[in-house]
Amino acid sequence: LRGEEVIFNTGTDEHGQKIYEKALEEGKEPKVYVDEYAAKFDGLKEALNLSYTNFIQTSDPKHEAAAQEFWKRCEARGDIYKARYRVKYCVGCELEKTDSELVDNQCPVHPNLELQLIDEENYFFKFSNYQQPLLDLYEKHPDFVVPENRLREIKTFVEGGLKDFSISRVASKMPWGVPVPGDDAQVMYVWFDALVNYISTLGWPDESGAFAFWPGVQVAGKDNLRQQSAMWQAMLLSAGVAPSKQIFIHGFITSGGQKMSKSLGNVVDPFDEVNEYGTDALRYYLLREIPSHDDGDFSRARMEERYAELANRLGNLVSRVAAMSVKYFDGKLDDVQVDWSAREKVLDDAMEQYDFKAYLDEIFSVVDEANEEVDKKEPFKLVKQDEAAAKQVLSTIASQIRWIGSALAPVLPHCSEEILRRYGTIIQTGEGLFPRRDQ
Repeated sequence: LRGEEVIFNTGTDEHGQKIYEKALEEGKEPKVYVDEYAAKFDGLKEALNLSYTNFIQTSDPKHEAAAQEFWKRCEARGDIYKARYRVKYCVGCELEKTDSELVDNQCPVHPNLELQLIDEENYFFKFSNYQQPLLDLYEKHPDFVVPENRLREIKTFVEGGLKDFSISRVASKMPWGVPVPGDDAQVMYVWFDALVNYISTLGWPDESGAFAFWPGVQVAGKDNLRQQSAMWQAMLLSAGVAPSKQIFIHGFITSGGQKMSKSLGNVVDPFDEVNEYGTDALRYYLLREIPSHDDGDFSRARMEERYAELANRLGNLVSRVAAMSVKYFDGKLDDVQVDWSAREKVLDDAMEQYDFKAYLDEIFSVVDEANEEVDKKEPFKLVKQDEAAAKQVLSTIASQIRWIGSALAPVLPHCSEEILRRYGTIIQTGEGLFPRRDQ
């Protein structure tokens, strides 16, 4: 929208014990299993009207080759060694768990999964070598992790001392992974290979072409803070690759106030919500109702309220102003110039802070101003007394609606496109943007 060239990357992280066991449960080869899920996730592109450049699968041979090259570079640096690995392990998290992280000897995130005891010889990454380099990175770039409380959290973690972590598994026990270079008896630990996707998607180790977009901004959930902002950054430093530009950490989406769980029957299917409310309405809910940096809740009751808000505040404004413009002036209004620089500065600042609620709040403050102007000036009455004055009122409001349509482009793209289509040189009427729903 700013005219800058960008690459958006997303995809599926596909290796590891959890996926391997699920594939076996369903009687499928792991590759078949992950391809089916990747197709479902990629299907959200159309359903949610998303625009991304790459959809990467970490089972892709190009990614696996990049992960192996990355391993070799860390190994050449002297940061990989072999040792005994004895830990309690949560398959759900794909992470080892210390006693201090457990509640009643169970993982608090996956209390229904039994912890596994791993005792085998693995390769380790010398994470302990990178305490000071990481602290220097955070000091040099105070906005490296956002929000600020997550930066404080990771700094505290690193200051407490770093423990080397296992980066491989015995292939005879868990074969679904990227083979370790030079040792077919081991496969890479899922987190080691998965993180490399951020650069493999740009063609690395070929550093020409798309790799010019590195370093990039990474978006991750709060449960991945350590992996994204500490482990991965240490790995990059080891391999001689520049650290990430920034890590944006978001919270979880709960359902009815509870963590989504199949056993609770409260998992929300995004395809169902799109079919029920439409793409833009779901996007609106997620961007305005779910805090960018904290947990947020999804409920049908709130979804109904947000849909009604779109229909009554925005949809009604667009429809009634277009109807009056066509009825009284054949859709031909005057071009009113308005200085939007102050409001656009608010929008830019909100985007820079990943504060999508603030972005939408600013747009809807203009929606409310326009509605108030219609209610106050009553152009449908004014036109009978002073046609020129009524035309001026509608022209001013139409300019507000055009700005609203333009500002909505990154958040409600279909709605934006439809508003701008109707409010062209000659204003047109159309179906309601958000049709009335039968309750």
